[in-house]
Amino acid sequence: MGATRAVLADDHDIVRAGLRLLLEGLHDIEVVGEADTGQEALQLIQKLRPELALLDIEMPGPSGLEVTARALQELPDLRVVILSMHEEPEFVYQAFRAGAKGYLLKGSTTEELELAVRSALRGETYVSPAVANNVVAGYVAHQEPSSNPLAMLTPRQRQILQLIAEGHGTKEIAYRLTVSVKTVETHRAQLMDRLDIHDVPGLVRLAVRVGLVSDNR
Repeated sequence: MGATRAVLADDHDIVRAGLRLLLEGLHDIEVVGEADTGQEALQLIQKLRPELALLDIEMPGPSGLEVTARALQELPDLRVVILSMHEEPEFVYQAFRAGAKGYLLKGSTTEELELAVRSALRGETYVSPAVANNVVAGYVAHQEPSSNPLAMLTPRQRQILQLIAEGHGTKEIAYRLTVSVKTVETHRAQLMDRLDIHDVPGLVRLAVRVGLVSDNR
């Protein structure tokens, strides 16, 4: 049986280089492609059709969560491990809702990386122990979306909400995130729909209420 073919996606070269070394040190994993943007990651997955993908949760262009959801529509057997710096339970929930099999903090050990990869390839789920307790503790609260409106948003939508609330216009947000104006408009429409708030002042009030921005911005 041949080696498992993997694609890596992270917008930091040094992170990808480290991951490649660690994965190829497992001997039965072959890294067949690397990407530094979400769009490039999606294109590589569609072209190379790997069995495994390790995706940064936040990249220029589509986020790792968006890439996961879109890739799995075409390749339902793909196993995805999300790489993240975020320990908040909401990010973990979003990763698994997108279809990921693993959620791994970037500060994890080599042993944890192997555990996450092996679990994902078996079709099992894996969460970094450092965030597992937070996930369990937040589970009950997560069953009540109204208690935390941000839980309904993807990381990118949350990011755009914060930038809107800070007073940045659509073009400036697109420039900051290195995405198109149309992409920003799409995310804004989606977050307005999810939050059932359809004007910018309402979004600002929500962002202040949940502590995403301060009221003296």
